[in-house]
Order: sequence, then C-alpha cells, then structure tokens
Amino acid sequence: MNKRLLVASALLFCSSTILAQEVAYQEYDLDNGLHVILHQDNTAPVVTTAVMYHVGGKDRTEDRTGFAHFFEHLLFEGTKNIENGKWFEIVSSNGGMNNANTSQDRTYYYEVFPSNNLKLGLWMESERMLHPVINQDGVDTQNEVVKEEKRLRYDNSPYGKILFAVSENLFKKHPYKDPNIGYMKDLDAASLEEFIAYKNKYYVPNNATLVVAGDIVIDQTKKWIFDYFSPIPKGVEIIRDYPKEDPITTAIKTKEYDPNIQIPATIIAYRTPGFKDRDAYVLDMISTYLSDGPTSKLYKKMVDVQKQALQVGALNIGQEDYGMYLVYALPVGETTLDTLNVSIEEEISKARTTLISENDYKKLQNKFENRFVNSNSNVEGIASSLATNYMLYGDTSLINKEIEIYRSITRKEIMEVANKYLNPKQRVTIDYLPEEKPAN
Repeated sequence: MNKRLLVASALLFCSSTILAQEVAYQEYDLDNGLHVILHQDNTAPVVTTAVMYHVGGKDRTEDRTGFAHFFEHLLFEGTKNIENGKWFEIVSSNGGMNNANTSQDRTYYYEVFPSNNLKLGLWMESERMLHPVINQDGVDTQNEVVKEEKRLRYDNSPYGKILFAVSENLFKKHPYKDPNIGYMKDLDAASLEEFIAYKNKYYVPNNATLVVAGDIVIDQTKKWIFDYFSPIPKGVEIIRDYPKEDPITTAIKTKEYDPNIQIPATIIAYRTPGFKDRDAYVLDMISTYLSDGPTSKLYKKMVDVQKQALQVGALNIGQEDYGMYLVYALPVGETTLDTLNVSIEEEISKARTTLISENDYKKLQNKFENRFVNSNSNVEGIASSLATNYMLYGDTSLINKEIEIYRSITRKEIMEVANKYLNPKQRVTIDYLPEEKPAN
C-alpha cells in the first residue's frame, strides 16, 4: 500500500472512530415538569434548540382531526412579544434556520443558530410555549395554508394517498385510522375556543422535552433555560386511553383509486406492534433484508431478474401504539397486480420459514451499524434523537445503545417475527388504481 493510500485509510478510520463516539448528555427536570436534555459539542459554533411536544395526529376527538398538524403551523403565527408574521424573519436575520414537523405521535420544533444566538433561540421557544397568540385571524390564515398543503402533497400528488388507504384499512377503532393532516371539514367546523383548549391541554411544559445541542456553555445554558422556561405553568396531566384494535384474522382485499396516476400499484400491509416493542426492531431488519438496495431479495427478483416491477419496496412504519408494515410494487407492462402479489408472498414466505443466510445477516448488521453512526453525525440529528428517545421510547440512553438491540437480533428471531406478523391471513391487500374514467 503506497503512503498516500495509507494516509487516506488512516484518515477514514479516524473519521469513523470519531463519528461513532458515544454521545454525552445531561438531563434534568424543571419544577413545572419540562424535561431538559443538554449535549455539548464545541467543534463548530452552531447550536440546535429543539422542543418536542407529546402530541400528534392521534391526539384528537372524533370529528376534530388534524389539530396537531394544524398547530405545527399555527404556533409560528406570533406571540405576545413576537409580531405576527415575524418569526421566520427574526430567525433568518440572526443567521439561523428553523422548521417543524408532526407525526401521529409527536410535534417537533427546532432552530439552528450560530452559538452566540442561543439565548434568542431559547427565548423564542419559551415564547411559543407561554405566549402564543391564538386568534381567529391566525386560525383562518393557517386553515388556508393547511388546505393548500393537502392539495399539493396528497390530493394532487401521484400516489399521495397510499398511506391514507393503508391506515384506514388497518385500523378501525384507533385514531391511526385517520390521516395525520386530518379532514378539512373538521378544521372548518372547529371553533376558536376549541383551538385554545387544545393548546392549553397539550402545549405545556410537562408534555414537552427541550433539547439544546451544540456549542454551549452548560452552566450559562441552564441559567437561561431556568429564566425563560421555569415561569411557564404546569399543565393538567394528560391521560391517553385509545381503543385497542381487534386482531386481523382474515385477509382483507380492497381497491382504492387515484386520479393522479397512470400506473397502478399493489400494497400489502400488516398491522404490527408499536416501535418500543423488540419485534419492531426485528421488522426493521426484515424490511431492509427484503428491499434495501439493488441486491435485496424483492428488488433483485422482481426488478432485475423477472422484470415484473418498475419499483418494489418494503417499509416498516413505526408508531407509538401500532406500527404499519407494508410492501408495495408497480408493475411493468402487462404484469398484473396479482402476479406481483404472488412474487411478494413467495419472498415473505421464505422469510417466515427459512433462516436467512449468514452472508445476508452480516450485510444487515453492517447496514444498521452504518445507519446508527450516521444518525449521530451532526448536532441536528443528535438533538432529534435525544428528544425522540426520551419522549417516545422512555430511554434517552438509546442514543448510544440502540445498536445493541439490532446486534442481538438473531437469524432465528428474524424468521420467528416474520412468521408472527407477516402472514397472508393477517394482511390487507390494496389494488391502488388509476381513477376510473366515466363512460362516454
């Protein structure tokens, strides 16, 4: 090996070693119940300030869907001390960027600033929690914003409603049956008082986790956090008691139509346990085994060899109470959806009845090692992982030890979990079709 190659290899090794280092953090609670997690990394002069609220699409009553996603937008409107419409201007003019996102289980807000603006980031998030202005003008404005988002991302987007079709067929009782974005008629019908009540219930310190990650001074950061967040009153304890689903014991076959597509798709879906369950980790590995990359079982067979599918994939969609495991495929030419379903079931059947090879098992372990390292490679990712691990998994230390769960999963366990959840009698098969044209 020449010297140049030797140096490059050494640098690569050092880089990998650094990226894989344990994430150090401190965590504590304020008296009002706000959980705080601090991660110090002084290698670059940037800091991420993030707040995760334990409220998502599932936290609603019947006929009032979509509130959590709506609040993702509404809480950027303004506060008692931030003029309406000025939030993004304040962030960008101080060298920062920000965003937010909502799932069925949580809502996440974050800012990334130069580290000398940490105090500003903390003040803005405390303002969002303590002093949001919720009035009819803001509600009306964001109602139109959400409607436009729904039109762009779902109503007028090819295959945009696939997950809606899956969830409404997998769930009949649990709130996961309804889309995270909600139904527009529910938002239209809601009163201003209902929105205010929703804010007072869920956007409180004892239902939130604050993470500060990056170039910080710990003692100073703690003081600012105390100054800005400790005066916020604690909310009433939130009790969740969502209905349990009956097991699926007979295969379900249905059709859905999408006016935005020309090529149909097949979706085979299974209801699975919530993401804290060990079996959910195993299902992650099964989906990677089946469809991650051109050498995966489904892709190689259906796209490369048999040329049946334009695209095929397996997804394990983790959620807090129940997961959704789905396999989808788009046909080539005259290939029927039933033919795709047969090919998919053949590979899933093998996973249920046969140990995967040692070579495939080693490749899986390598992929999950790589994902684990990459997830902690920057402060934004670390902040998100810390908040998620504490709030949704109940274990902040997963940021350093989650890989041990994947390492401990055996080939036999992969087969057993596939056999437990991915059976023909437990599945929903959806023919996702171009919308039928009316007869002339």
